[in-house]
Amino acid sequence: MPDNSVAVFFANPVRNRANDVDYIYHQDPDLYYLTGYREPHAVLLIFKQAQTNEKGETYDEIFFVQERNPLQEMWNGRRLGNEGVKEKLQIDAYNGKEFAKFDIDFSKFDKVLFYDFQNDVRDNPNDPADLFSLIVQFKTKAGYQTTSANLGTEPQKNNLDVRTLNTLMSELRGIKTPEELDLIRKAVFISTVGQVEVMKAMRPGLSETEIQGIHEFVFKKYGSEYEGYPSIVGAGNNGCILHYIENHKPEVESKEMILMDLGAEYHGYTADVTRTIPIDGKFSPEEKAIYDLVYKAQEEAIQMSKPGITFTQLGATARNIINKGLVELGIIESENDRHLYYPHGLSHHIGLDVHDKGTYAQLEENMVITVEPGIYIPEGSKCDKKWWGIAVRIEDDILITKDGFELLSAFAPRTTEEIEKLMKEPSPLDQFTLPELKGNK
Repeated sequence: MPDNSVAVFFANPVRNRANDVDYIYHQDPDLYYLTGYREPHAVLLIFKQAQTNEKGETYDEIFFVQERNPLQEMWNGRRLGNEGVKEKLQIDAYNGKEFAKFDIDFSKFDKVLFYDFQNDVRDNPNDPADLFSLIVQFKTKAGYQTTSANLGTEPQKNNLDVRTLNTLMSELRGIKTPEELDLIRKAVFISTVGQVEVMKAMRPGLSETEIQGIHEFVFKKYGSEYEGYPSIVGAGNNGCILHYIENHKPEVESKEMILMDLGAEYHGYTADVTRTIPIDGKFSPEEKAIYDLVYKAQEEAIQMSKPGITFTQLGATARNIINKGLVELGIIESENDRHLYYPHGLSHHIGLDVHDKGTYAQLEENMVITVEPGIYIPEGSKCDKKWWGIAVRIEDDILITKDGFELLSAFAPRTTEEIEKLMKEPSPLDQFTLPELKGNK
């Protein structure tokens, strides 16, 4: 942090799903990273230099959290309260309603670091310490001009800094601690077990939803609390939609491939693993040609991963291999052709977010990143029809070590030969049958 500065972190808002049902709460990853606190309606202040209170006591952080409420806890779950935070999280904490009268002069700091606000926070007029109220109170103290109807107004003081905090947190969160690596390893392993079990259970006639369900059952079986992001299960041409999350195709067809991009979240940390497999257990010549090209690009990028290599170098290596291969297959005419068959980047950090915070210059020891080249040839593309509907992405999670890498997601097969071999193995789900449904289908 800069000298004479204070950083301010707010909890994520509670988001409404419909009517009186909210989405499952997910904490702001930065606040969780710094505190371990999982509840809404909170604000954390961290000071560069120690502060002194009216009793002469010094402190360099202070945390305002939602207070205990037996009635609300009966309906919506237990709360830590300020005493629970002090005991379990070892942070000096106060009930949120005390923030309004907290005596702090933000103008005395050279920098007040925080993230700019989004207009997605609802006001509960019956709660003077909800997130909406905490933000309004902060803006009043910090010199904003704001109204209760709009939290997105511009800061009015030149010491308010909405840029630096993201850089600081990216530098912190991009390098994983040993404890974080333990959790990421578990999340990645759970995700690969899901891929393995689906490979064994795959057969024509399953729905995309069923396949998603097998993955997510395995996640739960191994202790994953949630999915790290909406599951992507796209058969055939659906795989050409990069973030396809409908997963509603009622029956996958024997001559299709299916692209499965899913990540288990374990204790807040998420994996990001993709496998693409033939539904009938055997790659066609065209499918194998595209798959092997993607695999070649991925393997080359993985093998060159080590500290000092840049993200740009990794991405260029994979893209050059794919472009050259597409020319050899007659899908594009020149390696310099502009096309959308590989429209995304190669790598991103994973951790508390599936696209986690981190720097994107050089690889550094204890970064955890994805390597995920892909080729997508939707129906109607300007190439031979035999390629239409083929979509392949192979995505693995790697840990950058002192002098190389560790492939964390190796448990799930990656080559065409390994995949075809595994898909011949029996599945526990082979014996699972449903009674015929009666009534409307």
